[in-house]
Amino acid sequence: MSIRLSRRPLLLAAVALPFLPRAATAQTGWSPNRPLRLIVPFAPGGSTDVAARILGERMGETLGQPVVVENRAGAGGAIGTEAAARSTPDGHTLLLGTNGVMTIAPNLGLMRAVDIRRDLTPVSMAFKTDILVVVPASSPARSLSDLIAMARARPGQVSFGSSGVGTATHVFTEVLAAAAGIELTHVPYRGSGQAMNDLMAGTIQLMLDQPASSIGGIRDGRLRALATTSSVRNPLLPDVPTVAEQGLRGAESSSWGAIMVAAGTPEPMVARLNAAVRDAVAQPGVLQRLAAAGLDGTASSPAELAEFIRVETERWGAVIRDRNIRVEG
Repeated sequence: MSIRLSRRPLLLAAVALPFLPRAATAQTGWSPNRPLRLIVPFAPGGSTDVAARILGERMGETLGQPVVVENRAGAGGAIGTEAAARSTPDGHTLLLGTNGVMTIAPNLGLMRAVDIRRDLTPVSMAFKTDILVVVPASSPARSLSDLIAMARARPGQVSFGSSGVGTATHVFTEVLAAAAGIELTHVPYRGSGQAMNDLMAGTIQLMLDQPASSIGGIRDGRLRALATTSSVRNPLLPDVPTVAEQGLRGAESSSWGAIMVAAGTPEPMVARLNAAVRDAVAQPGVLQRLAAAGLDGTASSPAELAEFIRVETERWGAVIRDRNIRVEG
């Protein structure tokens, strides 16, 4: 399912935004003097954290009150997600959830304390991004075929990092391994930033992650990108081929993030926040900053996002069943 937006709704949202707070205050007891919390369910340094800080800055300007990014890492994103779901439903606490948290983890039985569609209310899509297959610069693998050959020669001895058990970075790699017919060892971290540090040091041998987390290391020569798992090459790294171009089909994947609030948040507040997100991704400066980090800023209506989450949950459920992906420990 694709989300398409015309400039007209974005412009109308931006025009209407200044008039929303008054109505929202009257109906919900909204406090214009309280800052908003934007929970990122991962450690600082990853692409979700980068997106939150870029979008939150503009949203704070538009809403006229600070948007404070709060990193609540742990349990593959479950801790931060639960904190958002259990927050007071008044629009002051937001979650920047990802497909790993909202559509993959539930299919693996890792989101036991939160029912995404029952306990959270969609606000808007926020960004989409490619996934890169990266290795340390010291790796002998200079292509995806080299990496696969290395893993086949040393079953279970090639390790990969992720931002947590059951996260997108974990499952995407499991899908890649299944498509290539190789056995890898999983090393989970509390966030992609920590995993990237160990990857650059050579402590782990492989990682699938968003460009925002890895582009710096690629550009300064500490990392090597072997492939992108999207259907087309990434414009930031036009020389890096896709997995399909290198003969590995069935391993395509991409990542996204979306703004959510606690279920029961009044509709005027959801509309106010939706308008702020739409305004943010209508700004050329915001889009440029996101693009520089390998992120594609985008927005949607709450209804479009709800349907997108439903479709993605079913899609990843099928992938997980077909690939017999299980999480142990």
